[in-house]
This record gives sequence, C-alpha cells and structure tokens, in this order.
Amino acid sequence: MSKILVTGGLGVVGTELVRELRERGHEVWVCDLMHNHHPQYIRCDIGEYRQLERIFLEHTFDYVYNLAAEFGRWNGEDYYEKVWHSNGIGTKNVIRLQEKYRFRLIHFSSSEVYGDYDGIMYEDVLDKVPIKQMNDYAISKWVNELQIHNSQLMFETETVRVRLFNTYGPGEYYSPYRSVICTFTYRALHDIPFPVYTGHHRTNTYITDCVNALATICENFKPGEVYNIASTEYYDIKTLSDLVLKYSGKPESLVTYKEHEPQTTIDKKVDNSKAVRDLGLKTTVSIEEGIRRNVEWMKKIYNIK
Repeated sequence: MSKILVTGGLGVVGTELVRELRERGHEVWVCDLMHNHHPQYIRCDIGEYRQLERIFLEHTFDYVYNLAAEFGRWNGEDYYEKVWHSNGIGTKNVIRLQEKYRFRLIHFSSSEVYGDYDGIMYEDVLDKVPIKQMNDYAISKWVNELQIHNSQLMFETETVRVRLFNTYGPGEYYSPYRSVICTFTYRALHDIPFPVYTGHHRTNTYITDCVNALATICENFKPGEVYNIASTEYYDIKTLSDLVLKYSGKPESLVTYKEHEPQTTIDKKVDNSKAVRDLGLKTTVSIEEGIRRNVEWMKKIYNIK
C-alpha cells in the first residue's frame, strides 16, 4: 500500500481516480480548491506555494497524482490568468516540492500538446517534429512537460507524464467549457441549439477505462515514461452528436453543422500501445454505450424525464 496525494481530486477524473486507488488499498489524500468534509482532504490552491508546502510539512507521500489544473481550450482563452496561475506556476510549485521531498510524480498533461500535428500521435512525436500548440491551454500543458523534463535532468526527479484524450462520462457537470460529449448532451436535453464541427475527428475514453489505467501507474511506475491514455475508437464529431441525439430523443434541428473550429486540432489519431502494454489500458465501454450511460446520468442529475 502506498500513501498518495491527488491534487485536483474533486474533479471529474480525480474523483473516480481517488475511488479506484482507495479500492486498491492505497491511503489516498486529496487536495482541491473547495472546502470538504472528508478527513483525508486538505484545501489547497497549488498555485500558492505556501498552501501546497504546508501539506508536505505535515505528510510524507510516496506518489503525487497532479491533476489540479484549469481545463479546456476556450476556458484558457477566457480565463488565461487562471490557466497560467494553476497550470504554469502551480505545476512548478509541485515540481519544486518534488525536488525537496523526492516523491514520485504522475503529471497530467493533455492530447492538446500534439497541436497541429496531422499524423498518428505517438508519445515521442514531440521530440522529433516541430509542433505548434494551438491555444493557451495547450501551450500551458506543453510548458508543464518541459518544466518536468528540466527537473528530471537537473535534480533526477522521477515522473511519469500522461496525455489524456477526451475522457468523458458520468460525473462531468455542464459548463460551456466542458468536453464535447458533455456539452452536446446537456444542450440536447435542454433543447439548446449547438454547433457541430464535422471536419474534426476524435478518440474518446470512457471514465472508468481511463482511471483503471491511471491507477496502475503507481503499481508499475517507470520513471520518465509518457503515456497516451486513449481509446482506439476513432470518430468524426458528427457521429458523437448523432449518438447524443439518438439516446436523448432529440431532433437534428438543434444542430448547426460547420466545417472547422478555429485554432483547434482537426484530427487526433493516437497510438496507445505503451499504455496497453504497461498499464493494461483497454476499452471495455464502447462510445455508443458510454454516451447512452452519460445521457441517462445527466437526465437523473438535471431531473429530466
């Protein structure tokens, strides 16, 4: 059993990851921005060094899963100050404390770091090909990876980086900045029109498939590794919209079709073979079943008959 801190542990992925790690017998502590009643919870903004340091003065951790971050492409444009405070300064604070206290770090990056790359996204592509990240959120996540790389070279810190590809499922409450499947589902259920960019393609990973692989990292930790956490299912965005409409029982008239969303990756074709090999990543919930479950969850949460 390991003692683990999960930053951002009240978020969509964090909540499920904490549950999975505890089920596997680990002692798991959580920090996040809000107050919470759980005895193994500490309120903390990782962008504030004093708040974060206080945790490590009181506890010794074997592993830290660093999920705390501002999320999303358009959120990064509208709230760029928060993005750079949490993602840039916050991650640097975590790394500084890792250099001092020597815990092993699992850092959450994003598929957005692949930017304008139009080939198959292997983990080492960014070491071989000049790539332009396409928005502040993506840039901040790549900066984090460079910060980690520098720390590994200078201080021999031990870190694994994970790049999540469009994780979705129950637990993701709506805001305009949330994932495509979340926003499509919420708007369809509430009869709110929404755009669909038909020229884009994605792979989407159901939440439980994602966290099963993530929880395995601390049990098979390989310092310096990078993993794509992604399904092998690959669809255009219209397919996702069609499935949401099918299971919500809503008409296609809610949708306005457009070709491309500006400054956003067009295609995300991914190789996930390393995560399959090392972490046991597998798709157990298909995109159709996952969207059906997500629609039913949202109906319940938002009291829609």
